[in-house]
Order: sequence, then C-alpha cells, then structure tokens
Amino acid sequence: MANVSQVLDEHCEEAKFLWLQRAYALDAPHYSPVQLANLDERLAAHVDGLRVAEEDWSLVEAGLDAGGPEDYFPAAVLALESQDDRFEKLIECAKAVPEVVPGLISALGWVSAQFLGGRVQAMLDDVSPLKQKLGIAACALHRKDLGPVLDRCLESQVDSVRIRALRAAGELGRKDVMSKLQAALADAKPEVCFWAAWSAVLLGDRERALDTLSSLASKPGQRQMQALQLALQAKDTKAGHELLLQLDGIPNALRIRIIGSGYVGDPCYVPWLIDQMVQPAVARVAAEAFVNITGADFNLDQLESLPPEDFEEGPTEDPDDENVELPEDIALPWPDVERIQQWWQTNGGRFQPGQRYFLGEPVSVSHCARILREGFQRQRIGAALNLSLLQPGTPLFLTSAPAWRQQRWLK
Repeated sequence: MANVSQVLDEHCEEAKFLWLQRAYALDAPHYSPVQLANLDERLAAHVDGLRVAEEDWSLVEAGLDAGGPEDYFPAAVLALESQDDRFEKLIECAKAVPEVVPGLISALGWVSAQFLGGRVQAMLDDVSPLKQKLGIAACALHRKDLGPVLDRCLESQVDSVRIRALRAAGELGRKDVMSKLQAALADAKPEVCFWAAWSAVLLGDRERALDTLSSLASKPGQRQMQALQLALQAKDTKAGHELLLQLDGIPNALRIRIIGSGYVGDPCYVPWLIDQMVQPAVARVAAEAFVNITGADFNLDQLESLPPEDFEEGPTEDPDDENVELPEDIALPWPDVERIQQWWQTNGGRFQPGQRYFLGEPVSVSHCARILREGFQRQRIGAALNLSLLQPGTPLFLTSAPAWRQQRWLK
C-alpha cells in the first residue's frame, strides 16, 4: 500500500503534467470549453490532493529544484492559500530563476480572490520590480481595476513593470490612460512598443497605434503573430488586404498570409485558400483560415481527410534526434479538398465579398458571445478580441482563466 509520501508525489507529478497540458490547451485549435473545464477539474483535484501536505511542506518544496514553471505552480497555489510567508520565499527563488515566473503568475490567477487582497496590495507597494509585476498580473487576471496604481506603474523606470502595466491597461479597459499608451509607442524596446500598441488598439486607437501594430506584424519578431491578429481584426477588409500584400518577402510569408486571411474574414479569399490546401506544408492552416471565415464544421460536414501517405512530421523514434517539439499544426485536421470545394459551391452564395465574417457570421456582440460559450480556444481568443474592439473600454474576456470562473463571467 502506498504511503502518504508516495501519494503526494503522485499528486505533485500529475499537477505539473496537467499544468503543462493546460498551458498548451489555452490557445489550441481543438480544446472546447467543456474539454478545458474537464482539464481544470483534473488539475484542481490533484492540487486538492496536495493540500494534505500542509504539515510537510518539504514534500512539495522538494520538487522546486527542477526549476520549471510547472514545478512552481502547485507550490505557489498552496503557498497563497496558506496565507503565510511561503509565497514570499517562492518569489525570492524566482528572482534567481526568472523562467519559473509564469508558474507564479498562473497560481495568482488560479486561486480565489479571497486569498489575494492584502497580499496583492503589499506587492504593488513593494520596491521589488518582480513583486510589482506579480501584483499587476494578479489584478489583471482577476479583472480587478488597479485604480491610480496603474498610472504609477505605467511610468515605472523598470521595463518589466512598465510592460505588464501597458498590457493590463488593455486587459482592464482603461481608456483613461490612452495618452500614456500613445507616448510609449515610440519606445525603442519591441516589448514596450508592442504592448502599448496592443492595448491602445483594443481601447479604440485606430490610427497611430494601429499603424505601429501593423508595422510589428510586417516583420519577424516574438510578437509578430499577435500583432498580425489584432491589427487585421481591427482594420476594415480593404486595409487588411493591403497589410497582407506588404508581407511579401518576409520569412514564411505564404503561411502568415494564409493565417492572416482568416483574420481579415473576407470570403474573397476562400477560392485561394482551397488552392493552398493541396500543399501539405500549409494545408491545415489554410483549412483553419477557411473555417475562421465560413464557420464550416469539419466533423459535421465531413470535411476531414487522412494525412498524405508520404507526409512525416513530429519527433522521431531516433534517440539521437534532439527535436522533441510537437509540430505547430499537429492538432489541426487535414482537409478533404474535394469535399470542401463542394461545400463552398453549396454554401458560398450566402457570403458577401468585401464583408468581414467570423466563423460564418458577420462580426457582432451576440455572435462573439456565443463563440465564447461554444467555440474552441483559438476561436474564443478571436471572439474576445472582437468584443473589445466592438466595445472599446470594456475589459478583455480572459479565455485563460480557470474554467469555473469563465463560466461565472459568461452568465
């Protein structure tokens, strides 16, 4: 019979594994709200199992030596709920290993707000940049307004604090700080510039901030695809076409233009997208863009095909092969081009070229709200962005929040 230590170790390992699985699921093309809720219930059950370790914190703490964010998440949840100084100790450890900070931030978003009140205020008032960043993130993740603290953090001399504050401005719908966001658009640091433009566009700036975002979308960089999505969703279809034409000559231009056409949402792209589906390298992203425009259901309409016989992807069985990353498109279905052509011949007449469509319908508040309730995670991200673009100044719906909190917000 397993002893307590073995049971706790199993709970700890499962919690880490499920946290990593959840991190992947948050922007995956095939996770529905029901699947995310099931994943969160499993993760919550293992964290709950760890709560018996309160009398032997060392069993949980021992796993921190590995130094990954997944190791810090369960420990941070327990530390936050304990209301003692253990979370402070985790922050001190994270200062030396910055790559674990996402685990701390995730825990701040996971726990109930009742465990955060005084602690978050203390972090915001602290001189430590990391604590200030964590405090801003906690408020943003729970969609709690920072009040005048946000103004102060937007003027911070520490990049990490300022960047998180710039992002929070858009997430929280703070139109009152628009002038500070616009002032940051000229910053030479790409992260500062991106989050200033991202938030300003969400909050209604369709001029300089949108131009800045379009420029970031037109060249390789860490935030290129995020910039591309928001820029294209914010532009009218004509301006969206023009931005896609500017992408010629950059790395992966064809792939990026295919993905971008789905964000523009103009059905004039559909015949071209169907043509791209014969190329294995881009077939699945072309199919996803087709769905983003038309709303076609690959399962219901039987539009999926088997992979090409000679197509190989993903990690090999060779122990010397260091590439263990999952291919970017692995969760997307392979398109049956003939059936898709037939679907378009049958359904294409109800789409008006030049108009923006999002999953088969013109963009509207009611349609986007339905996608938040029923769509897959990647679609829900698009729906959340559309809702904020339609109603500048409203908080951005957080599709990465714990499923039970999202369900409460949607009600």
